[in-house]
Amino acid sequence: MKILHLLNTGSFSGAENVVCQIIELMDEDFDCVYCSLDGCIKDVLEEKNITFEPITNMCVREIKRVIKKIKPDIIHAHDMCASFFAARACGTIPLVCHIHNNAYDSRKINLKSVLFFFAALKAKHIFWVSETALLGYYFHSFLTRKSSVLLNVINVEKLYKKMNEDGNTYFFDIVFVGRLTYQKNPERLIEIFKRLKECIPEYRAAVIGDGPLRDKVSDLVREYCLEKNVILMGFKENPLKILSNSKVMLMVSRWEGLPMCVLESLALGVPVISTCRDGMSSIIKNGQNGFICDSDDEVIKVLHQILTNGCQYRIMSSNCKETSNNHNDLKKYK
Repeated sequence: MKILHLLNTGSFSGAENVVCQIIELMDEDFDCVYCSLDGCIKDVLEEKNITFEPITNMCVREIKRVIKKIKPDIIHAHDMCASFFAARACGTIPLVCHIHNNAYDSRKINLKSVLFFFAALKAKHIFWVSETALLGYYFHSFLTRKSSVLLNVINVEKLYKKMNEDGNTYFFDIVFVGRLTYQKNPERLIEIFKRLKECIPEYRAAVIGDGPLRDKVSDLVREYCLEKNVILMGFKENPLKILSNSKVMLMVSRWEGLPMCVLESLALGVPVISTCRDGMSSIIKNGQNGFICDSDDEVIKVLHQILTNGCQYRIMSSNCKETSNNHNDLKKYK
């Protein structure tokens, strides 16, 4: 059986990572093809030995061309945009939709929520990355019978193997991993770093990721004189050793599903502090393996608490690994 995985971006981030993992898990049972816009994802897929079929743009004509060439038995579309175009192009081929985040712009009646509803009605099944992603979608009550929540998981054994490919040692207190976009709210991140310097002057933070707000973030770092505290490291194909050598991962997203980087952080024993609940509340337990904070004041407080209390940090680090062991059941996910 052949499955066509359809995505709307040519980059490599959380959702793309999930799709690669699904393909690798299903490798023995299904013939999978990854289809998206061209971009840096091409190199990632080549390294993972995953078949790639690029499209010039996300449109019905291009998807029909790929369908004619690949002849898939199932189309697995991995966001609302890809789902809409897949629904228009798939004909009688079964469609599975997979929503990887809890997008705020689908919580009311607008063009995006209505167009996805068209795709959702045609879909045979819809996976949602968290319960809040499902319940947050405006038309969710019409889709419950064909919907299920599928929390992300990771392959911990492969994670450690990839981490050990990096022979360097890093020294950071805090790490941020994510694209520098509106969703990830990196301006708020730098504001928190500015305030943290008042109580921990010598802290060091790594910002891993690139995106349209890179210049804005860089300007704020200079404006707040944080060059010695905050290192903008750009996109890293393998950031795991940096993450492992940090004490805390900080997320300030406006919305999330259940990011892969959070699962990676927990597996490596690094507590997570998040200002976003969404799918995070399914795995982050306050004071045990991290904190979910409602304000910047609370973020500063718990950062200071973890970074200056070695005993608490060690206990939380151990709890993170225990959470990871209990959560990441690949057989159940498959």
